[in-house]
Amino acid sequence: MSRGTDLQAAPATVAASLTAEATALEGRLRQLREALHGVNAHIASIAETLQTLRGATTAQSGGERRSGSADDALSRS
Repeated sequence: MSRGTDLQAAPATVAASLTAEATALEGRLRQLREALHGVNAHIASIAETLQTLRGATTAQSGGERRSGSADDALSRS
């Protein structure tokens, strides 16, 4: 091969390599987005459960609500 052919092959090889890497990264990004969607759904479910539990606790205590953080509640016990 002549030097001119080597110089032309190198950009083509680099382009092919970068294309393959971009495809792999797009696949990984899709996986991460799907996982993030699952985590968001789980967080929403937990938030809904906590809200329900807070409502039940408020109803049992006669409507009395405490203010403060969870750390405050733990330090009281």
